[in-house]
Amino acid sequence: MDKRIDLIINNLKEVYDPEIPVNVYDLGLIYNVDVDEENNASIVMTLTAPGCPVVDVLIDDVTQAAQSVEGIQAVNVDLTFEPPWDKSMMSEEARLELGFF
Repeated sequence: MDKRIDLIINNLKEVYDPEIPVNVYDLGLIYNVDVDEENNASIVMTLTAPGCPVVDVLIDDVTQAAQSVEGIQAVNVDLTFEPPWDKSMMSEEARLELGFF
């Protein structure tokens, strides 16, 4: 795997949904991270709900997290709702933090 993908994922673990005290990666909102041969990052993500009021903030924060990795030229964030997010997509740590057992 490209080391830049690991760096992007580490940065995404610093991006928090303002309404939930868990980062977007551990929440399971990030479906895919990729970097192409032209140094462009592509991120596929979802939201906990389609009507999320902070969608623009989250997309901007995710974009900035990826763009801050050295060598990344551009970032494309695709928002999807397939498959729909559910709490089973959260990491074990996130489920414990939020009290979902």
